Amino acid sequence: MAEHKRIDEATGTSTVGHEWDGIEELNTPLPRWWLWTFYATIVWGLAYVVLYPAWPMVNRATEGVLGWSSRGDLAKEMAADAKRRAPTMNAIAATALADLPAKPELMQAAVQGGGAAFRVHCVQCHGAGGAGVKNLYPSLTDDDWLWGGDLASIEYTVTHGIRNPDHKDTRTSLMPAFGRDGILDAAQVGDVVSFVRTISRQEKASASSTRGATLFADNCAVCHGAGGEGGRQFGAPKLTDAIWLYGGDRDSLTATVNQPRNGVMPRWNNRLDPVTIKMLSAYVYSLGGGEKGLAPVGEGQGADGQP
Repeated sequence: MAEHKRIDEATGTSTVGHEWDGIEELNTPLPRWWLWTFYATIVWGLAYVVLYPAWPMVNRATEGVLGWSSRGDLAKEMAADAKRRAPTMNAIAATALADLPAKPELMQAAVQGGGAAFRVHCVQCHGAGGAGVKNLYPSLTDDDWLWGGDLASIEYTVTHGIRNPDHKDTRTSLMPAFGRDGILDAAQVGDVVSFVRTISRQEKASASSTRGATLFADNCAVCHGAGGEGGRQFGAPKLTDAIWLYGGDRDSLTATVNQPRNGVMPRWNNRLDPVTIKMLSAYVYSLGGGEKGLAPVGEGQGADGQP
C-alpha cells in the first residue's frame, strides 16, 4: 500500500494519501450546510438539557431551569377539563338518579360520562357494547335482570357489587351444588334438567320431566318460583326464557345443577365517586334493557352473577 497525497485532476480534490492496487480515496469535505446543521443540533441538545428534564438519576430526573414537565402539563389540562365539566357534574350530583330521565339534556350528559367510565372499568368483562361473554359475564343489553333493571337497582349493583366477602352490603346468593354435595344423585339431576328444558320450551314433557317437576318443587321452587319464573328477592334467574348466561343445553344445565359458578362482580364504591357511579348506572340503563317503575330491590340482597 503506497501513501502519498496528490490532487486528483478530474475533481481537483486532494486524496487521503492511501492507495490499494491503484485505487485512491478522495478527501472530500462535508457540505457546509450539513456541517452547520450538525453543530446546531449539538447546541440544541445542550440547551434542551439545561432547560428541560433530561438526565435520569436515582430517585428523580434533572428538572431543567424552566420547571416544565409533561406530567405538569397533563395536570393542568385535567384541571381545566374538570373546571369545564364542573357545572354539568354538579347538576348530575344534585339530581336524584330517578329524576334524570325527566331532564333529557342532563340524562344525555350522564350517559356520555357513564359510557366513558364504562370503557375504562367495565368493558374487560361486559364487552364494549355491554353484550357480555357467554359462560363468563352477563349481557347488559337484554331484559333479563336478576335484581332489577331500574335505575335504583342498577346503581345498587354497581355500588356494592356481587359476592364481595369484605363488604356487608354486597349482593349475595348461593345456589347449592346439588350434584357435587350429594343432595341429588345423577339420575335426579337429569330429571331436574329435563323439567327445566321443558318449561323453557326446549323439550316436550316426558316421564323424566314429570319426575323433575316434583324434585324442582322440593328443591328449587323456593328461589326460582313454582313455574321457574325467577325470584328477585333471592336473585334467582328466570328459567322459562331463552336467555342463559351459562348455556341452556342439557350439558350446560347439568353442569350448573351439579356445581354452580357463583360469579363475582367487584363493588365500585371504593374506586369510583358517587357521581361516576350515577353516570355508569344511567349508561347501563340506556343500553336497552333498562326497566321502568318496578319494585326496588332491598339492600343486603345478592345476585347470582348477573345484575
